[in-house]
Amino acid sequence: MIRISDIKMGLDDTESDLKKKVLKRLGVNSVKSFEISKKSIDARKKPEIYYVYSVDVAVDNEKRLAQKIKNAQIVEKKPYVFPKGNPINKPIVIVGTGPAGLMCGLTLAQNGYKVILLERGKRVDDRKKDVEAFWEAGFLNPESNVQFGEGGAGTFSDGKLTTGIKDFRIRKVLEEFYAHGAPKEILYYSKPHVGTDNLYKMVASIRNEIIRLGGEVRFSNKLTNIKTSDGKICAAVAENENGSYEIETDNIVLAIGHSARDTFEMLYKRNIAMEQKSFSVGARIEHSQEMINKSQYGKLYKKLPAADYKMAVHLENGRGAYTFCMCPGGQVVASASEDGGVVTNGMSYFARDGKNANSALLVNVTPEDFKTSDPLAGMYFQREIEQRAFEMCGKNYDAPCQRVGDFLKIPNDGKNNVEPTYKPDVVWTNFDEIFPRFVTDSMREAIIKMDNKLKGFADSGAVITGPETRSSSPVRLVRDKKFMQSNIKGLYPCGEGAGYAGGIMSAAVDGIKVAERIAVNNK
Repeated sequence: MIRISDIKMGLDDTESDLKKKVLKRLGVNSVKSFEISKKSIDARKKPEIYYVYSVDVAVDNEKRLAQKIKNAQIVEKKPYVFPKGNPINKPIVIVGTGPAGLMCGLTLAQNGYKVILLERGKRVDDRKKDVEAFWEAGFLNPESNVQFGEGGAGTFSDGKLTTGIKDFRIRKVLEEFYAHGAPKEILYYSKPHVGTDNLYKMVASIRNEIIRLGGEVRFSNKLTNIKTSDGKICAAVAENENGSYEIETDNIVLAIGHSARDTFEMLYKRNIAMEQKSFSVGARIEHSQEMINKSQYGKLYKKLPAADYKMAVHLENGRGAYTFCMCPGGQVVASASEDGGVVTNGMSYFARDGKNANSALLVNVTPEDFKTSDPLAGMYFQREIEQRAFEMCGKNYDAPCQRVGDFLKIPNDGKNNVEPTYKPDVVWTNFDEIFPRFVTDSMREAIIKMDNKLKGFADSGAVITGPETRSSSPVRLVRDKKFMQSNIKGLYPCGEGAGYAGGIMSAAVDGIKVAERIAVNNK
């Protein structure tokens, strides 16, 4: 096929207009096939804003046409091929049904392997009811919440599918997500997202496909131990409402997510190799979505989708601060998974039509901040912040909140005050009483510097709600680079919780990589 890139189209142009422009550029009346391969917005020279496309077309005389057309090249699309491996007699146990666990399980099942997925939380429909009860009334179910349950923590998010990794498996992930209910635009949009409402449907569809292929998905079944023999995995020990039981297996995939703290502690006691890693903490900052749109797009903002942003700054104290998981038209959500702690996250639906925009504003934390060699020190650091917020806000899962003006100690006239979206409720307080001082000092400097990049970011009427402590795992489960196993043969740390991914796409890709490695290691 010929891929033609850098095709600029007006904001009111249609896909039919795009096709006409491509035919004209090719000098032909028709093509065998026409497919958009990439779409993005170029708003660098406001008020001149364009959609920029790349398209793939199949046509006669491709090589000759590609040579004479500017920004054209021949591309060959290759299907994903799973490596050959030997049959595995015992079921492969996959712990967790987030992106890593689901894609690992789906890929193995598609290639004839028997899989059993263990999920400590509930299936997505029941999980959704528990989460909504928590948001409305503060009733926390420690096993069914924003962190635990079918789909993992990403189910209640913006569903961003952007990633910094480059891997041929990304296309397989996107195609599987589309096949299971994601909008088609994720296949070509430069900043694809699916929204929480589509994620509900997608994860349930993938689960049903795994079952159709002969796999099992066991909800409310929690991994409580692993058994070994001669340095190799021989069984997984799980627990459900009927008690404890064993699954005889030679392979366990630990796609446990970044909040499975009790599982981290169990693995540490079992001498599974792990180490401290850097992560970040901070809070959610909320602005008017209209303000963000105007700042990013200028006068044409009403013709464009809800604007997003992504910023990073280097601070005078040597740390870095950045925005993370920006949710256009979204809301800040209660995301605790432990009794006695407050945690926030961001979420938005596919339409992104809420009044507010929110993003995590995070400051990096390194192992040097812990003053101990305990591999779980970062986890305890997170928990201390969460528990302090819980104590300060009435012990009912209300979250601490502060005006940016008060946080920065600048005047606020009240004209542009943003109403916080967090439920159950917020308590107006001082963030210096919750975080270590290096965190709040870094956040203040970051807000001012980011305002130079995005006008209005430091608006005194914006609000910050926190704490945001679960942006990534505070621990890495060490695995061999070649065989992707831990110090126990047959134990495969996987995804974000194990310290090898940072978002839906990279976690899903890691799940596929682990599936491949299990097959290859058993040849």
